[in-house]
Amino acid sequence: MTYLPRIIDEHRPLLGGWFIDRDEIWVAEENGVVCGFFGLHDTELSHIYVDPDLQSHGIGTAMLNHAKSLRPHGLELWVFQKNTGARRFYERHGLQLVRLTDGAGNMEKEPDALYEWRPG
Repeated sequence: MTYLPRIIDEHRPLLGGWFIDRDEIWVAEENGVVCGFFGLHDTELSHIYVDPDLQSHGIGTAMLNHAKSLRPHGLELWVFQKNTGARRFYERHGLQLVRLTDGAGNMEKEPDALYEWRPG
């Protein structure tokens, strides 16, 4: 996501620890190699990431489906508006756009979008 500002070096280690301390982290691996991960905090899917070289192989779908099974009453997530591929992915998998923001409320100051999934 080249459109995002670089997080200053002294803050980068703090963020990883914060997410690990706060979130329930799940890792996808194939043949002993990590290929993706996601984080859950209450009903928020706080992160979902698949190695770019392994995208379009069903890993993201499997992780999102697992997150839904862990939060059967629903979940929500934030995504940057410019991340059109991710937004299409979420919409294909039944998440609905709830609102758009100008980014004033996030660390990156980048316009984002709130999506939610509620079961059927």
